[in-house]
Amino acid sequence: MSKKLYRSNRDSMICGVCGGIAEYFDVDSTIVRIIAVLLIFGYSAGIWIYLIAAFIMPKNPYDY
Repeated sequence: MSKKLYRSNRDSMICGVCGGIAEYFDVDSTIVRIIAVLLIFGYSAGIWIYLIAAFIMPKNPYDY
């Protein structure tokens, strides 16, 4: 069975993108969120990457 990248329903603060990435790579979601904030404030492209991921990544149908 292959792993798929989904937005998280359980570990969601804004859209669930960071929580989904953390679940996919099996790391703490706080680390992914810190990296995302650094990218957003360090490079203006970070916000665009997050927004594109929020629209492209589907919600996890198996999270309740």
